[in-house]
Amino acid sequence: MSHLSLKNDNDPKPSLTGDLDPGLSALIDRLAQGEALSGPELINLIDGRTPALAERLFHLAREKRNLYYGRSVYARGLIEFTNYCRNDCYYCGLRASNAKADRYRLTTEDVLNCCQTGYDLGFRTFVLQGGEDPYYTPERVAAIVQAIRQKHPDSAITLSIGEKPKEVYQLWREAGAERYLLRHETYDSDHYASLHPPQMSRENRLRCLNDLKSLGYQVGLGFMVQSPGQTTAHLAEDLLFIRDFEPQMVGIGPFIPQKDTPLGQEKAGSLELTLYLLALIRLIAPRVLLPATTALGTIDPFGREKGLLAGANVVMPNLSPREVRAKYLLYDNKICVGEEAAECRYCLDKRLSKIGHQLVVHRGDCVGFPLTAAVAPPIPMAFSSL
Repeated sequence: MSHLSLKNDNDPKPSLTGDLDPGLSALIDRLAQGEALSGPELINLIDGRTPALAERLFHLAREKRNLYYGRSVYARGLIEFTNYCRNDCYYCGLRASNAKADRYRLTTEDVLNCCQTGYDLGFRTFVLQGGEDPYYTPERVAAIVQAIRQKHPDSAITLSIGEKPKEVYQLWREAGAERYLLRHETYDSDHYASLHPPQMSRENRLRCLNDLKSLGYQVGLGFMVQSPGQTTAHLAEDLLFIRDFEPQMVGIGPFIPQKDTPLGQEKAGSLELTLYLLALIRLIAPRVLLPATTALGTIDPFGREKGLLAGANVVMPNLSPREVRAKYLLYDNKICVGEEAAECRYCLDKRLSKIGHQLVVHRGDCVGFPLTAAVAPPIPMAFSSL
């Protein structure tokens, strides 16, 4: 069940009654005041959650988000440019051993057309996401990044294409990439090993994240909620890692099985716990860019709205050509695979306005992150010249 109702973000502070444990409420207050909690305290806060406690947490998370970002929601134009992958992660539908996957690659022209469509609709961030596809050599990716940078110099370019050597990340940074998304998946080594093949390791994933940070990327990490074998202690470790690493972006979503993988029969993660963790992350890392993910919308028709009301401030509509979207199946039953980009954007406009939020035309950089150039303030999409 979800403890979060779809009420407008302009609603006043809730009047809480019932099962609000004073000790756990005090822990939430300490987080909201910028204090660091210990691992055992976070475990207690997760295991002891109740509807009243969640309601208080969501309210404080919205207040903290509004302090830095207001009710602006930043749109990232997602371009899934290849579903080939050399890896064999046990949960992912793109895994190399999935013989049922219908593989595709987009050309540079395809990618640029997606960017132009998104730019015309008001998107000022493009996210190139794909499997670790050997066809896309470091030089090919750099050329695509340079082409986007040349056509859209006022837009941010984000990459999400896996683990690479530091010199490759540097090449892409010099080509014009500014952000990189690489979920750490889990901070616990044994849990990591249970989700990935032996040639992959938590240590190398952390090495990649540290390399990206050292090169000046805005770095995004994150994890799946209730992935097989995950414990509350694992979640507490993940939250402590987020606090200590200080990323600019955190992406979490419920584990959703993909039927053609070794974990395809496992139970999906819950909306309720995912929303609770989103709000905790907002208090632990108040300036972070926090997406209301497509996975949230997949497990609940109003999942993305509920994510925003739990403290998120980013959505990631799909700009990929409609004919390939159903082929990029990290998990089953993914939403919005049949919509045109414009349909998706205007649909989001309407849905967000109903909960007191506003999709804006803006790069949407992390507050406080050093920028190479000044950027304009957000422009409401509904009032921009599109």
